[in-house]
Amino acid sequence: MPLTYYLLPTTYYLLLILDIWHIIILAVIQGLTEFLPISSSAHLILLPQLTGWEDQGVAFDVAAHVGSLIAVLMYFRADLMPLLASWFKSMKTRQLTPESRLVWGIGVGTIPAGLAGMAIVGWGWESHLRLPVIIAASTILFGLFLWWADVSGKRERDEYSLSWQDIWLIGLAQALALIPGTSRSGITMTAALFLGLNRKAAARFSFLLAIPLIVLAGLIESLSLINQDTPVDWYALGLAVAFSGLSAYLCIHAFISLLDRIGMLPFVVYRVALGIVLLILIGYGI
Repeated sequence: MPLTYYLLPTTYYLLLILDIWHIIILAVIQGLTEFLPISSSAHLILLPQLTGWEDQGVAFDVAAHVGSLIAVLMYFRADLMPLLASWFKSMKTRQLTPESRLVWGIGVGTIPAGLAGMAIVGWGWESHLRLPVIIAASTILFGLFLWWADVSGKRERDEYSLSWQDIWLIGLAQALALIPGTSRSGITMTAALFLGLNRKAAARFSFLLAIPLIVLAGLIESLSLINQDTPVDWYALGLAVAFSGLSAYLCIHAFISLLDRIGMLPFVVYRVALGIVLLILIGYGI
């Protein structure tokens, strides 16, 4: 038998293992960066470009969003049940409690990002916003805004004290996260801190605000996936859901637990350093 007879199956399985590791690494990065204030989109766009990996595609994005959604629902499950019960009751009684008002606020705060997303897709700006120089600049700029909000915010309020004006402002800030490198969690926490929320309240509202947006993004990407002619690797998607969900859950738990002790400075330093490295790589044409 020629040597290639034995080498070809080995090469196939090595490539398969590498593909699985790519999926796991990308899923873990997505899960971690979805809720940390360091921009998941920037990492998922840049990692394949810097490593030479193929773009993960729509199917992976759907699976990663499903994993993140499961994680945030599981982490806040004890809070979500009474919130939803109060919300349903408010539709019958037409009277708002702090809990039902918070749920309505999450819905209202999602509107600006939804409208901005439709506008960007309609105008065909998606590819222009994914340029590395834009990612680098927004990573640094909005990182510095996060630091400013953290050191200057009064940190005296919780999420139940938000007014409708506050919610609209945070929602408008969330729309800026459509620019890769901004970070959805980072910009919403920045706005919440500027408005006087304490760190944990800013994080909790940011994470709850992610739920309808992740659902919408997942539905849109699922429709794109359904319209594709390419076959779906369900095993790979299952891995992406599992590792994205697990890393996102652990990330939320650790972030909220440590937030009061470490503050936002470590994430600001990381963002500025990452942005500078990206600008250097762009300058060298890498």
